[in-house]
Amino acid sequence: MFESLSEKLQDVFKRLRGKGSLSEQDVTEALREVRLVLLEADVNFRVVKDFVARVKERAIGQEILQSLTPAQHVVKIVNEELIALLGGSETALKLSPKPPTIFMLTGLQGSGKTTTAAKLGNLMRKQGRKPLLVAADIYRPAAIKQLQVLGEQLGIPVFSLGDKQDPISIAKAAVGFAASNGLDVIILDTAGRLHIDDQMMNELAQIKAAVSPQEILLVVDAMTGQDAVNVSEQFNSRLQVDGFIVTKLDGDARGGAALSIKAVTGKPIKLAGMGEKLDALEPFYPERMASRILGMGDVLSLIEKAEAAMDEKEALELERKFRENKFDFEDYLGQIQQMKKMGPLDQILGMIPGFNPKRMEGVEIDERQIDKIEAIIRSMTKEERHNPEILNGSRRRRIALGSGTSVQDINRLVNQFEQMKKMMREIADMEQGGRKRPKTMPFFR
Repeated sequence: MFESLSEKLQDVFKRLRGKGSLSEQDVTEALREVRLVLLEADVNFRVVKDFVARVKERAIGQEILQSLTPAQHVVKIVNEELIALLGGSETALKLSPKPPTIFMLTGLQGSGKTTTAAKLGNLMRKQGRKPLLVAADIYRPAAIKQLQVLGEQLGIPVFSLGDKQDPISIAKAAVGFAASNGLDVIILDTAGRLHIDDQMMNELAQIKAAVSPQEILLVVDAMTGQDAVNVSEQFNSRLQVDGFIVTKLDGDARGGAALSIKAVTGKPIKLAGMGEKLDALEPFYPERMASRILGMGDVLSLIEKAEAAMDEKEALELERKFRENKFDFEDYLGQIQQMKKMGPLDQILGMIPGFNPKRMEGVEIDERQIDKIEAIIRSMTKEERHNPEILNGSRRRRIALGSGTSVQDINRLVNQFEQMKKMMREIADMEQGGRKRPKTMPFFR
């Protein structure tokens, strides 16, 4: 989402780094550009004005740390102020000391509320909770069915009384159902509208009064720009929301909403939707987001994704196989599947420090190539996967036919596989001297 913003800010700082020392005029001109870049990204104008003023006040007249150049000093201040703008630090969801915890999801139609309810249920279950999804949106056609389908996909129970009961009664009944069935997290999918009206707000206020939710979370679509900020202000003034879930942060819009919401409402972004898959809901870390916006990468998130895809035991086993030259296509297939769990490749690349999207101009990240490799390996017999050296001409023709590829594709994959094995064996040998091997994915090496 922040690719354009990140690119423009990096250009500003690059010009600063080209100067040996910085005058007050240099800083003022640079911040004028930063101001324009933020406004173009659809950041609220009041937020931009305050942000630039704070950075300027800190950047001019301060003693520069000996370890930093003047340009690095300005970037450091911008980074710190950007973190503060985004919320300062992670704000976790509050759980009730006496179950069940009730999360009430609110928002306009089209913000992704129902899907987010399912994603939140999935996230809670991964944390060892027993969630219940509650279909309290009785107005939107197929809303109840959509939640039931998502719940079935995830194996999470969905509570519904159909569209004849009122949402307040549904919410109350859901609390009783959860208590009697040992479910400790209730996620209310409430009704939205195309616009904010008194009827909707009154209904939400009645649900709040009836079940006393631990958290009222407003789901906002990051791609709606300033509209998302306006909606956030209005919902917060009427309901006193506890925090926000920003959806579609993986989109290609300008993204200013995410930079404005905390400053405008005083309430934190707690979760971020980073894709369409039902596991693409993540805690929102202001410092990591600021780092990515300024082109510094997001190593912690990258490590967490790798660790989620591969445990310590598997990593050590892979190291042994590489050292002993026993890594085969069966292992390679497992690595591909684990890599796919980490998310879209363009998101992963964006977490690498110093990665410049401009280098990828003209280069299309086609994830179908990964699917093609997977199809080729699945078309091999067990013997061929374990012993690639037996892949003669006739076997390669059969594999190509079975995977819908060409013999040239098979040859290319085998060559790349052998090169990777050699490189990884060398790395494993170098790291054998008692140091702990990091949990990285050999596919990326």
